[in-house]
Amino acid sequence: MATPLNWHQAVALCEQRGEPYALVTVLGVTGSVPREPATKMVITGEHCYDTIGGGHLEHRICQQARERLAKGLYQSELAHFPLGASLGQCCGGSVSVLLETHPGSQQQLVIFGAGHVARALVTILAELPWRVTWVDPRPEQFPAGPPANVRIHHTDDPAGDAPELCNQQQVLIVTHNHHLDFELCRALLTAGTPAGIGLIGSATKAERFRQRLAHRGFSDTDIARIRCPVGRSDVPGKRPMEVAVSIMAELLTLTAQPDNPASKRGISWQQLKGLLPEKETGDLPS
Repeated sequence: MATPLNWHQAVALCEQRGEPYALVTVLGVTGSVPREPATKMVITGEHCYDTIGGGHLEHRICQQARERLAKGLYQSELAHFPLGASLGQCCGGSVSVLLETHPGSQQQLVIFGAGHVARALVTILAELPWRVTWVDPRPEQFPAGPPANVRIHHTDDPAGDAPELCNQQQVLIVTHNHHLDFELCRALLTAGTPAGIGLIGSATKAERFRQRLAHRGFSDTDIARIRCPVGRSDVPGKRPMEVAVSIMAELLTLTAQPDNPASKRGISWQQLKGLLPEKETGDLPS
């Protein structure tokens, strides 16, 4: 059985995976309480690591953290919990906590195919803050130890799984089979939910797919959602890593986010000041 992770190991794991998480820190306590100040725990959508004392207090905080993660509310909040009748704990004290939710990686990618180009792509993605789902019907094609931010999805029906897997995500189709490529394109255009679709292939393949998709009733607007040949035309080379670099350069350009942070972020000074005794709200000691 795997050894349970403590909170700082869990933070490192979530950061490696690009997985959203909440970090809870006990800031202050009064009276009898389960844990002391500076105690921490980590909460994800599915797991909890470490503990701030258990009981209804921890249950309530886990609920609140997961609600914020599910809604994409990534911020810091202060909360105060009396451990009395409302929480069903008989300690009699109270606990103040800081709840920090972290977004993890906002960029998500689904790769169909586990051939040479896909493996080169995964090598690059291992060093980038992306969450990746890697899909192929051939289990032997996957490496024994994929990077922490890569989740392997082995299936005998990639096209059937595609709409659910690719909802609001970037998609790359780099399989070994043109028939499967076409079925994936058709399934994803029918679903209409991916953020973008890149298809490996030549200009001849792209034209042939456009004709076939038009014959199946897809509009020019629908078909234009598929980028084929995928990758940057100004990045030369046909080796798998060169092709992967070209594709990744295109993806980074397409998904670049404007850097316009709000003027106020995190917890305000007034909120923090309210937690401190008056004598402690001046300048920090040198």
